[in-house]
Amino acid sequence: MNGLDAKFLYSETPTAHMHTIKVVVSNVSEVEGGFSYDNLIEVLEGQIGSLPPFRRRVVPVPWGLGHPVWIEDPGFNLRRHVGRRMIEEPGGERELAAAIGAFSSTPLARDRPLWEMLIIEGLAGGRMAVVVKLHHAVADGSAAVALLQSVVHGTNLQASGVATEDQWRPEPIPSRRLLLRMAARDHLTRWKGLPHLVVQSVRGTRASETRRRSSVVKPPLPLRHVPKTSFNVSLTAARTFAMTDLPMADIKAIRRATDATFNDVYLAICAGALRRYLSDRGELPDRPLVASVPVSTDPNVARLSGNRVDSLYVTIGTDIADPVQRLRHIHDVTSAAKEVRGLLGHDLLEQRADVVPPQLYRSAVRMWTRTRLADRVRPPLNVVLSNVAGPREQIFFGPIELEALYSVGPILEGIGLNITAWSYVDTLGVSLLGSPASVPDPWLIIDALHDSLRELRAAVGPDAPANP
Repeated sequence: MNGLDAKFLYSETPTAHMHTIKVVVSNVSEVEGGFSYDNLIEVLEGQIGSLPPFRRRVVPVPWGLGHPVWIEDPGFNLRRHVGRRMIEEPGGERELAAAIGAFSSTPLARDRPLWEMLIIEGLAGGRMAVVVKLHHAVADGSAAVALLQSVVHGTNLQASGVATEDQWRPEPIPSRRLLLRMAARDHLTRWKGLPHLVVQSVRGTRASETRRRSSVVKPPLPLRHVPKTSFNVSLTAARTFAMTDLPMADIKAIRRATDATFNDVYLAICAGALRRYLSDRGELPDRPLVASVPVSTDPNVARLSGNRVDSLYVTIGTDIADPVQRLRHIHDVTSAAKEVRGLLGHDLLEQRADVVPPQLYRSAVRMWTRTRLADRVRPPLNVVLSNVAGPREQIFFGPIELEALYSVGPILEGIGLNITAWSYVDTLGVSLLGSPASVPDPWLIIDALHDSLRELRAAVGPDAPANP
């Protein structure tokens, strides 16, 4: 396992769960013979051999002397990963979100592949939701999209009678001696490259800081330019969740009318919602909120696992009342942040993660959690805002049409709000994850997202063309 993937394992504590949540909602009322938990188990059993990330489990190196290794789980049992829940009919979006929040509130077991699936039945209109809890060490957003498309392809082949290739080769758990030898070899390779990494880091840091200082709109520095908000507190294990759909046509119309990017508009919508939410609570800070915006560093759309991701740090203009000016600020600061991060080097995050001793990182994370310092110190940033390009074409699992798709990443101690968007055909599915301590009622922010989009749409001109 490389250092970046392992970092998500080291970051996990009893209150900070490092899994992501994926939600698929489909109408199964017209499926001949019905569709249920047992049907899904049958489908998954036919595909699991061609989905390596779902079969691999983690084996830690003794005493944390190296990064863990992946092996094909010799004791894999599909039914240990798939559960079901029937909610009181007819279940609406709030009942579904409550079930997802409860599902997200428990960490993944480490003695098996790092995923779980929950089938939620009883939704209004004959719908059913499939919720996947997938550890971030397994896949980032881009890899998760590729995984979904692989599952769809395999399901459709299976429905047409074509067998998928079974690539499953269970492996024995390595001995302690073998694990230590593997760790020693990895350390030798990494430490040989340390002098080059140091030189690269120094040069990149100097170049990026010079560019940051010369920017008209300066990207923020984590810890130094971040206000304290109610999102930035110590967590409990419990999670709050909510989701909604935003029309892509309106977002694209705003993009064209302002020469902004799609992601700029998404960030501006989130910024407007957070400004309203904090203002209504009487806690809108004078300084703008600082967001971490994950960006993919790998153009390979077929990658099924691993993390190839970096983060931009941007101020999102929550101190600006005018929505169009706020959008322009976001466009300018995001453009500057891309230049600054590019000079630093997008691969430095992964390279540095490789050489940081696991014991040191884990100890620092656990001390941060146990001391509850997040309640008393300035946060490194306020919120995570992510936007992932999802499938552009309508998805069918055999005869079943996928109606809605949602995804959200984890929250951390002191960073108790994550808003993630996945596009799907002509809709932007937006999910929000918080904790009772940081976001007790996530639906207030969901409502504010719609208000923010309407405000921005009206401000750029109601006559702006809405069609692509």
